[in-house]
Amino acid sequence: MYRARALVNYFGGQGQFAGWLLTKNAVPGISCASTRNYNVPVASEPFLNGSSSQYVEDMYNAWLADPASVHASWDSFFRNSAAGGVGYQSPPSLAPLGKNEVLATSFLPALAGATGGGHVSEKVIDDHLAVQAIIRSYQARGHLVAQLDPLGIMYGDRTTTITDRKGSPPDEITRQHKLEDDDMDRTFKLPSTTFIGGKEKQLPLREILRRLELTYCRHIGVEFMFINSLEQCNWIRQRLETPGAMEIGADEKRLILARLTRATGFESFLARKWSSEKRFGLEGCEILIPAMKQVIDKSTELGVESIVMGMPHRGRLNVLANVCRKPLHQLFTQFAGLEAADDGSGDVKYHLGTYIERLNRVTNKNIRLAVVANPSHLEAVDPVVQGKTRAEQFYRGDGEGKKVMSILLHGDAAFCGQGIVFETMHLSDLPDYTTHGTIHIVVNNQIGFTTDPRHSRSSSYCTDVARVVNAPIFHVNSDDPESVMHVCNMAAEWRSTFHKDVVIDIVCYRRNGHNEIDEPMFTQPLMYRKIRNTKSALEKYAENLIKEGVVTPDEVKDVKSKYEKICEDALDSARKETHIKYKDWLDSPWSGFFEGKDPLKAGTTGVKEDTLVHIGKRFSSPPPNAAEFVIHKGIERILKSRMEMVEARTCDWALGEAMAFGSLLKEGIHVRLSGQDVERGTFSHRHHVLHHQTVDKATYRPLCNLYPDQAPYTVCNSSLSEFGVLGFELGYSMTNPNALVIWEAQFGDFNNTAQCIIDQFISSGQAKWVRQSGLVMLLPHGLEGMGPEHSSARLERFLQMSSDDPDYFPPESDEFAVRQLHDINWIVANCTTPGNLFHILRRQIALPFRKPLILMTPKSLLRHPEARSSFDEMLENTEFQRIIPDSSVASQSPQNVKKVIFCSGKVYYDLKKAREDRKLENDIAITRVEQISPFPYDLIKSECAKYPNAQLSWAQEEHKNQGPWFYVQPRFETALTGSRDVVTEKESRGWFAKLFSNKEPKPPPKPETETLAETRVVSYVGRPTAASPATGSKAQHLKELSHLLDDAMAL
Repeated sequence: MYRARALVNYFGGQGQFAGWLLTKNAVPGISCASTRNYNVPVASEPFLNGSSSQYVEDMYNAWLADPASVHASWDSFFRNSAAGGVGYQSPPSLAPLGKNEVLATSFLPALAGATGGGHVSEKVIDDHLAVQAIIRSYQARGHLVAQLDPLGIMYGDRTTTITDRKGSPPDEITRQHKLEDDDMDRTFKLPSTTFIGGKEKQLPLREILRRLELTYCRHIGVEFMFINSLEQCNWIRQRLETPGAMEIGADEKRLILARLTRATGFESFLARKWSSEKRFGLEGCEILIPAMKQVIDKSTELGVESIVMGMPHRGRLNVLANVCRKPLHQLFTQFAGLEAADDGSGDVKYHLGTYIERLNRVTNKNIRLAVVANPSHLEAVDPVVQGKTRAEQFYRGDGEGKKVMSILLHGDAAFCGQGIVFETMHLSDLPDYTTHGTIHIVVNNQIGFTTDPRHSRSSSYCTDVARVVNAPIFHVNSDDPESVMHVCNMAAEWRSTFHKDVVIDIVCYRRNGHNEIDEPMFTQPLMYRKIRNTKSALEKYAENLIKEGVVTPDEVKDVKSKYEKICEDALDSARKETHIKYKDWLDSPWSGFFEGKDPLKAGTTGVKEDTLVHIGKRFSSPPPNAAEFVIHKGIERILKSRMEMVEARTCDWALGEAMAFGSLLKEGIHVRLSGQDVERGTFSHRHHVLHHQTVDKATYRPLCNLYPDQAPYTVCNSSLSEFGVLGFELGYSMTNPNALVIWEAQFGDFNNTAQCIIDQFISSGQAKWVRQSGLVMLLPHGLEGMGPEHSSARLERFLQMSSDDPDYFPPESDEFAVRQLHDINWIVANCTTPGNLFHILRRQIALPFRKPLILMTPKSLLRHPEARSSFDEMLENTEFQRIIPDSSVASQSPQNVKKVIFCSGKVYYDLKKAREDRKLENDIAITRVEQISPFPYDLIKSECAKYPNAQLSWAQEEHKNQGPWFYVQPRFETALTGSRDVVTEKESRGWFAKLFSNKEPKPPPKPETETLAETRVVSYVGRPTAASPATGSKAQHLKELSHLLDDAMAL
């Protein structure tokens, strides 16, 4: 009975080994009738219903009593079942096999016909599956045992190879997939996911393992199996696994040798001539130079015309000399300690950038190379390079990145240690930030200054950060130049094919300490003992080529001595130089921008009323196809109120900003606004992108549709990054001076996570690298009871970094304001009217030079009914007002005014209301300082003189140790006393004055009220000192504000 039931269950589809071979798809291979199917549940099998199962049971019982009593077919069926085999055997099929189908008989002897053909055991299937798994294991984990370290330290305990193990592959790779030694000479069919066979479809296991080992476990270790795209994985497999893929000709080998000789020769020349100088040489990774040149050669061959590079200090001089081919005498003069012939304070030689346009001799095409100047903050340059690259692509109309690309060099410790690497990586695929693929080259000298990798990262590799963006990672042994070149070719082709990031990790070592005068044996004695006994890559490669008969020893010496002579000649001409020129090291030259311009003449910023009305109406209108484009009801109300303002000839903050952008776009100036949530605006005031309410991704951008021939307008929400995105926009602004590039912080205090870009690049970039930038930073600022984190943009920090002298009152003249702007490092302003915002944004382009603009922007003033400007303030012949004098009744009888309050920003409206409430309009004048730095000495002086009997106060809402007070206090003193003899010596004049004026400027006239001027002081009105920018309590905030206003109004 039990056996009969088991048979019934068998018919009911109980699974057995290789049941997958009998699934629906495989029916033609095992059955003639495609409608018959035995691998189905009982319920759906008409042959085996309740009565037929009873019939089978009866037949079985009869067979048990007498096998001859049943038909021969049943006898066969029960006999086979009793022996443990398959009861029923279908006749052989004559139907053709479908796609992805295989004859079941080729695997299962039990399914083979009675003829007994094609007997294959289950072991065959298992073994084939195991071989496939082993091939995949090598592709996924072969890098774990690859011989990548030229010192043999990094993987010392895991480099045993198949030959050492007498035939069994390493456990780290194959894990549980194992075959016996006697399987080694069996032949296995190769799956479609490998290319090791070339044209052969099957290979013996021993040969399969040998080829996999040569591909994945020798001197190249590849991580790529995490990539989601099968096409991309196969692309990499094909270029690595195809037999003969690594072979190169004798000419290419000689080229590698020549390049390696130059790279090594340059470092040894510097080491001999300036043995005690820091230069952060490349000894131990000289292969970097041939590698970069290979990437550039292959990329130019594939159509790239311009390459922007960013790198840390190690090897920078060698890259400038041998990759960019910077004239050697200019490099050598940097060691001579000469004075500069031009302005700026300069930077150390291993931070400098350059820009070169030259012929690539290998591809015979012109190539532009820029190395962006970089501070000691190793990875800070990454987003700057990406921004510069993106801008070049944009202005060339290179929407796919085929003409312009970026190469970023990294150190191993910095690549995994610095968060900016991750921030920059995450820009790589964003529509408005992508550069369509970057080639990252890591100089992995397996140590960070003195820190061992075991203490500097938690991941296996320093490159693991790149896995987040599906970038393939090629680890390669620096002592195998041909493997390095193969990987470089692959990287360049990958970038050209898929326009995605790729990483080359050159595993090398650092022959000296962190710099040339540092002693590494203190902390890495064993490593450095090994390094001392290691031959250089050049020596090893030259020996190999001599053995192969590619070159002779004399040829090797000849190449070396020729380069030595080039260096000596360059040093001789460098010794004749008397000055260095900073402009030789400019990384972003603006050809034609400064020529023929009066450096003290700014263009006008006012515009015709027709322009304002046209922009205002376009900005206030729904999309032209408004019937089809459904906009939000709230947006409809906003557009309606904007239109009413335009008709009333006034504008609020959002409209004033749009007028500035629109009028620049009309003049052909590209405007780019970037930052977190800038499309709508953090405070929902901007709405530069309108969204269809029922169709996803359908948008309308009013400012892109103002004029048919306008410049392009880009407004883009960024990733939630400040350091990365501000760096990106800075790089973007360096490329073209005729563009307004703006970064807006979500709240002003969020700029502090980008402090490195602000300190190292924006505030000091021109002084260090004679590089100008007109970048605008919009920082929402103001104490409005929102707590410590959403109040202050840390205005005081920007003012502290301003480079003007608090004790120096510049000579008064017609071009006083422009001269001040030219001489300072950046402009800091806190505007209170949309009209002034309009002018200051347009002034960025109207100036004959470029300076960064740090703009405190409002929050509550965005909708304040009094923070409006009439069109009259924006018309022709109007300009930016550095201060806005009091226009109340007090200004009409200045003799009677008892107090003048100077202030900046939103607090003006609080003070104004307090004055009205207390009816003190006749006694108190309130003057707004809109541009805080450079300080408007001339206007402050005349404003103070206008109110001779008034007590002077500076009012601010920030705490006393914050805000502008410490900046303005000494400058008010200088403006008031004015008695300092400012130009007794020639040296006390600014370099700009020396440059453009032959005459000695006259000392400023003594103030008329000299006796009073000497005694007048400016008192402070505001919150007391505090550690936190603002209180978290609304009640406390209102209490502090009330005290502030009481103090300000006290006479």
